[in-house]
Amino acid sequence: MNFSYETDRLLLHILDGSNAQDVLRFYAANRPVFERYEAAHPANFYSVAYQRRVLNYEFNLCIKQKAIRFWVYEKTDPAHVIGTVCFRDIVRNVYQSCEIGYKFDHNFWHLGYAQEAVEKCISIAFFNLNLHRIVAHIMPENEPSIRLAERIGFEREGIARSSALVQGVWEDHIVYSLIHPESP
Repeated sequence: MNFSYETDRLLLHILDGSNAQDVLRFYAANRPVFERYEAAHPANFYSVAYQRRVLNYEFNLCIKQKAIRFWVYEKTDPAHVIGTVCFRDIVRNVYQSCEIGYKFDHNFWHLGYAQEAVEKCISIAFFNLNLHRIVAHIMPENEPSIRLAERIGFEREGIARSSALVQGVWEDHIVYSLIHPESP
């Protein structure tokens, strides 16, 4: 697997701790948007030191193919993160599956960047990592994420009741899945 990919308009990179400042800028600029769908963050989340540790940890998970996070950049501005697509909980053997998560800077919504990046990452998951199934858990009120998943071809499977602790509240999530199109 490579650590950098590209689409028509985007660059996708797997980063290490040396990019902590750029990642911190991305999170800080989108804090009100992202936090309503995430677990409560530790007090030092919005610090370069914390982001450096997380990036190094995720880089090591990537080497082991346990989780892979792609950071998304515009080709015209390759110095600033505009989004991220992550495959976590990669399970091998009889499952060959993972969970996907994605988030994009609110200034880059409605430009097709999320779909372009997610579709490229799904291709990597299916054809480079040889995964069979990708699952997305989406909060029912996160309509933009639901529309994106459905547009890409994810199918709704049901509701995972009280499945994730988001900002101190156990929230339901809609479960979507996408199966490798060439699986036997």
